Amino acid sequence: MRRWGIILMLLAACVMPSTQAMGAAPQVIVCIQCHAAQPARLSDPVTLWQTSIHAEHGITCNACHGGDPMDAANSMDPARGYRGVPAPTSVPALCGGCHMGVTKHYMNSAHGRALGRGGPTCVTCHGSHDITRASLELISKKNCTTCHTFDKALMIRRAMVKTDGMLKAIEKRITILKSQGIDTDPLEKKLFSLRNRFHAMYHSLDVTLIREESAHIQAELEKTSGAGGAGTGYLVGVIAVGWALLAALLFSMIKKNID
Repeated sequence: MRRWGIILMLLAACVMPSTQAMGAAPQVIVCIQCHAAQPARLSDPVTLWQTSIHAEHGITCNACHGGDPMDAANSMDPARGYRGVPAPTSVPALCGGCHMGVTKHYMNSAHGRALGRGGPTCVTCHGSHDITRASLELISKKNCTTCHTFDKALMIRRAMVKTDGMLKAIEKRITILKSQGIDTDPLEKKLFSLRNRFHAMYHSLDVTLIREESAHIQAELEKTSGAGGAGTGYLVGVIAVGWALLAALLFSMIKKNID
């Protein structure tokens, strides 16, 4: 009986999900709950937000509008930090609370210098509630020619294509590694840092700077990719050997118990 108990414990350890993997129960955001039930003018922001990059990462209404998202009675109380709809000129500073590197480059660019004088802000390109993921697709003739010609924007886009492709390739590789149960946390943190640096830099609109920084980032990505590959091979081997030893131990214990 004791042997069977040990066997069951080993099997349970192999298949039992961790509390982290199961995840915590989602919080109820009263802003979303209330607005979703309103007529279109008030519910549209919720519909748009639900498909945004902010929703994907759990960034909710109060991050931009302030207030208390857990208390319906006081959700729009200025004493709880409610700020309402941000003024257009305050948008870059508000977004910069999270996207600090981006704001610095933006404020030094032609876009930033035109702030308050008809120049574009973050929401001009990324949207307000339907916040879109930063990508080269945003640098398009359709978007950019609403204000100016596409010539310089096209030069910026072309300077970024190779780096963008390298970032996407490593992202796909990380997805595959994670599906195999491999710890990709160090690689993800490095990629996160380089991707943010890349996205922030192109808000400068400085073609020379973008080309120089892209070359540096590409060199870092080459190192990251190489290090990830070497470490991965070793880790896969360790995991395979571990499972083989566990299987052999279980088989041996079962065989002895039957005999």
